[in-house]
Amino acid sequence: MKNHTTDMTVGNPVKHIIIFALPALIGNIFQQVYNLADSVIVGRFVGADALAAVGATGSITFLFFALCNGIGSGGGIIVSQFYGAHDDEKVKQSIANTGMIMLIVPVVFGLIGYISAESFLRLLSTPESILYDASAYVRYMCIGLLFVSLYNYITAMLRALGDSKSPLYFLILSAIINVFLDILLVYVYSMGIRGAAIATIISQFIAAATCGIYAYKVNPYFKLKKADLVFIPYLAKKIIRLGVPMSLQFALIAISGMAVQRIVNNYGTVVVAAFTATCRIEQLIHQPYTTLSASIATFCGQNYGANKLDRVNEGYKKGVIIMVCITIVMMISMQLFGGAITAMFVSDPEIIALGARGLRTTSLFYLALGMIYVVRGVLTGIGDAFFAMFNGVVEVLGRFTVPILLTQYMGLGAIGIWISTGIVWFLSGSTAWLRLYTNFILKNNINKRK
Repeated sequence: MKNHTTDMTVGNPVKHIIIFALPALIGNIFQQVYNLADSVIVGRFVGADALAAVGATGSITFLFFALCNGIGSGGGIIVSQFYGAHDDEKVKQSIANTGMIMLIVPVVFGLIGYISAESFLRLLSTPESILYDASAYVRYMCIGLLFVSLYNYITAMLRALGDSKSPLYFLILSAIINVFLDILLVYVYSMGIRGAAIATIISQFIAAATCGIYAYKVNPYFKLKKADLVFIPYLAKKIIRLGVPMSLQFALIAISGMAVQRIVNNYGTVVVAAFTATCRIEQLIHQPYTTLSASIATFCGQNYGANKLDRVNEGYKKGVIIMVCITIVMMISMQLFGGAITAMFVSDPEIIALGARGLRTTSLFYLALGMIYVVRGVLTGIGDAFFAMFNGVVEVLGRFTVPILLTQYMGLGAIGIWISTGIVWFLSGSTAWLRLYTNFILKNNINKRK
């Protein structure tokens, strides 16, 4: 089994974290190619209104993806802890029970999203000029929800076992197919954003199917026997106990994004298009932090399961150092090249100028953003279910209040939207660190002194 897994309870923590994170980073960047390809091709070949229509759906589609993927993430933590404890039977049972839950959840939420797409968009004050196309895009994404959820479930299980390389190969393949289909359906056949949505669905299906087949073929933990395919209530309860707060955290973040999107929509198509472009860019900015967080979560989960708390603490400290190095590089890049990067999406000078200004503004807060992910990785690894939901509440409160305060009461206008993003990152990062310090670091140090 060691050929396709990694035991992180022994060896150099930095080496484990970096080696695990690099393939995951490449994979996450290729996963963002889905959204980037849609946005770049739609923005360039269809127009600013079409780009705004795609952007106006982002927080809604993320909401439904988040509600599903939190369960998979919770199951991944259970798997990593049982793997660290070397309980192979429980690893297989956890994989099976998480899979059973993940076959049901996306279908339910996908149906809800499909039916209520236009209602959600109207709630966000989506401009009438893009409402029809935006509704269609949401519905297509809800159809593909099962595929993206299954792929993320398989990925979560593999990464919990220390394998971040295998999902990468199939994700690269599906990303290439997505770009090809985007060009074919949007540019050649002039299918607009429907073509972009269909291309994404097909690509997501390919990623889920090929990764699942490969995992079954090569990873012994996925060769489940009849005895493993039994619903075990207490295991399902543990998976849900961890997964639901994580789902709620992601959902609350999505809801907070919807609150911001409502404010953005009130400024018209130019601001919506600029905000869409910067959001797509910042999705890439998040990827190094996301993969670092996932790597730290797996490292801490395995060591927590093995009761090696000193290694958990060391993983946190090394993670902070790695995060600071990443932050410096990305901050400088946005300050120097924000305009050129925004110009990838649109040719309108007004949109490019506003987008560049927004990127330079938010980049000043990247350190706080990185801290959120490092701390989240540690707390996720040790199974702190409460924090996930609490941190989501903090972000929701910030997103509902800070943008309104800056744009309306302080008279900053549209740029206040981007400033508020950075301030919310700072608030969320601060509360995350306080939770980690009081709930783990401080208690661990007290226990060591005893």
